[in-house]
Amino acid sequence: MEKYKILVADDETAIVEFIEINLKRADFEVLKAYNGVEALDLIESEKPDLVVLDLMMPEMDGFEVCKKTRLFSDVPIIMLTAKGDDYDKIIGLEFGADDYMVKPFNPWELIARIQAILRRSSKKPLDEKNARLIYGNMTIDSLGRKVWKNGSLIELTPREYDLLMLFSSNPGKNFSREEVRKRIWGHEFIEERSIDVYVRRLRDKIEDSPDSPSMILTIWGVGYKSNPDIFDKK
Repeated sequence: MEKYKILVADDETAIVEFIEINLKRADFEVLKAYNGVEALDLIESEKPDLVVLDLMMPEMDGFEVCKKTRLFSDVPIIMLTAKGDDYDKIIGLEFGADDYMVKPFNPWELIARIQAILRRSSKKPLDEKNARLIYGNMTIDSLGRKVWKNGSLIELTPREYDLLMLFSSNPGKNFSREEVRKRIWGHEFIEERSIDVYVRRLRDKIEDSPDSPSMILTIWGVGYKSNPDIFDKK
């Protein structure tokens, strides 16, 4: 089945690569642009199924790209910005954006929004494999937020699922407990020892030997990371 084509436009190379890795894991084809002019050219020439568009870019900002795109295309657009100002969100939507996300964001939330928009707007059916990832003996359905281990469904709480997505989408990356708190709980207060409890509960459900974990590893004095030998495989 033909893959959906997603254009990612951002002047920060690391962000583009980060999004690209996760989109490819979800079986999307990825186009990349690093300034507004390049993004507009690719929208017109490549006709992507959806555009992930940064607000602040050189040569032409995201607002202008969105405005000019709407003169010739109704391609869905998700705007990204480091700002949390409601005014920027309103302007983006008025210029024709379909959705809006503030950096930093969970890549799986972005993918879930992409899938939701494509289901509503695209004439092509969204293949279920676009939403399923395989890591070792686990299968993760990012659309239905379900996880199977050795073919059996694992009952995860929403927070446990979010933790699994954080670690699996960043193989080998060290996360301090404070980084985990910000990514998963945002502005909600939670004690560091509570994060350890959530990680332990997740391990109890996904690890073959929770007392000797091989998937979610402890980095002493730092926090946690996923095992890249497992989570870097599809």
